Amino acid sequence: MSASFEFTPENKKRFEEILRRYPTKRAAMLPSLHLTQEQEGYISPEAEQYIADLLEVPVVDVREVVSFYTMFTRNPLGKHHIRVCESLSCWVRGSDEVKETLEKELGVESGGITEDGEYSWEVIPDCLGACELAPMLQLDGYFEGNLTREKVVELLKKQAASKTSGK
Repeated sequence: MSASFEFTPENKKRFEEILRRYPTKRAAMLPSLHLTQEQEGYISPEAEQYIADLLEVPVVDVREVVSFYTMFTRNPLGKHHIRVCESLSCWVRGSDEVKETLEKELGVESGGITEDGEYSWEVIPDCLGACELAPMLQLDGYFEGNLTREKVVELLKKQAASKTSGK
């Protein structure tokens, strides 16, 4: 990414629509950050400053929101992002096995991106709210649970197959 950030013309229109739904600019911070992350894949310091300027708030206010919510990331991600829950429920039911399998199959540690840029994954220490599916993960925001090594490998194969079939 270049040294600056700006919404695309289409996203500028979407931002203006977002602003119309809120009583103050500051109140539009979360949807504005979602739009930013949708456009760039993550929220850079330059994007934080851009949003702060648009919403007329100090950049520290934007940074606090970005760092508080786990749905926002400040680092580039792969095309497909995996979040592995490591809450107590998931840990007891085998999240270590899920992590080991992902590391082996993808060839990168938690926090890394595969060489081809297709996958990134991370461990989330906080509960993702699906304890009944433990151990579980999210792939591109979709929950997958009751995981075993075999299920993780199959999930990755399905994802790769959908990429080649265009689904």
